[in-house]
Amino acid sequence: MSNLPLYLDYNATTPVDERVLQKMLPYFSTRFGNASARQHSYGSAASDAVEHARKQIAFFVGCEASEIVFTSGATESVNLAIKGIASAYKNKGNHIITVKTEHNAVIETCRQLEKQGADVSFLDVDESGSIDLNVLKNAIRPSTVLIAVMAVNNETGVVHPVAEIAAIAKSSGILFFTDATQAIGKIAFHLHEVAADVMAFSAHKIYGPKGCGALYVRRKNPRVSLLAQISGGGQEKGFRSGTLNVPGIVGMGAAVEILHQEWKEEMSRLQKMRDTFEAELLCFEGVFVNGRTADRAAHVTNICFEQYGGVSLLAAIKERVAASSGSACSNAEGKASHVLLAMQRTEQQAKASIRFSLGRYTKADELHNFCGFLKEELLLRKAFNN
Repeated sequence: MSNLPLYLDYNATTPVDERVLQKMLPYFSTRFGNASARQHSYGSAASDAVEHARKQIAFFVGCEASEIVFTSGATESVNLAIKGIASAYKNKGNHIITVKTEHNAVIETCRQLEKQGADVSFLDVDESGSIDLNVLKNAIRPSTVLIAVMAVNNETGVVHPVAEIAAIAKSSGILFFTDATQAIGKIAFHLHEVAADVMAFSAHKIYGPKGCGALYVRRKNPRVSLLAQISGGGQEKGFRSGTLNVPGIVGMGAAVEILHQEWKEEMSRLQKMRDTFEAELLCFEGVFVNGRTADRAAHVTNICFEQYGGVSLLAAIKERVAASSGSACSNAEGKASHVLLAMQRTEQQAKASIRFSLGRYTKADELHNFCGFLKEELLLRKAFNN
């Protein structure tokens, strides 16, 4: 393990917390029942575990347990939310409002709906990655059925004013969906303050397992209708058929339980490290932080090294650090980040930007040592270019 690079890609995924793993293990072996088979003790034990996790998650985000639907992850939750609403409310209208900096799960889902006749408005952001709420208000039409805006951007950490957006949507009689995948456990986020109608999030971003996510679906004021996207046995109140991933769900519940106790202290620690890291690197001419002037989540920084060969720089330091040049879901294609392009960065600047995201197991001394190594690399590149 000591030969592995320093992990600074927590926005891509997180390791499963050992405490979470221990809660999950019995549900792979001795408690292996199908949660739908309640007619015997194996199934009822699995079902009870699922419902306990549902209550844990609902308490943390501020909703009723009956409003939590389990899925395979945030991407499925996003698809179910947007496609499900578009289908269920098609008689009311076909217009959806979203933002150019959304995760590809939202962007591509909306693109697919466009091909099926939906009318989608992709709103611009400013250079900091922020949304103009007046532009959002002006985009609303009589045919608008949904506004979809993420809570925290996965590439820059920019926090969007989702409480205000939810209020705008409600006053206009429009549903509001937010992708809260990068918000849960990272910022103060509670459905009592953010009156979203539908919300997606995932276990593997909060030290839980991959392959498990959730969708909050409001049941009153208003009661949200969704057309299911997966047909079958009618599990999860008919919203999402399929045998439940009991170990994953138990793990997600356990991960949320830990967040409830620790997230504030954890984010305070990470922000101090992040801010020190940025300050060390911003001393270099031409280095800047994408979205720095916006409200940002505490644990992430997206830094442009345009004058230092960002792409080659990432390749040069990959033996020392695990970081990324954009979303983990798309940067393997080698394309410039659509998020940074929407923030008026040039293609060269976008490709020269690196996202560093800190997490639970990031140690200050390890980050300090890496920062020193990175500064030496920048000095060498600066001398070579001169």
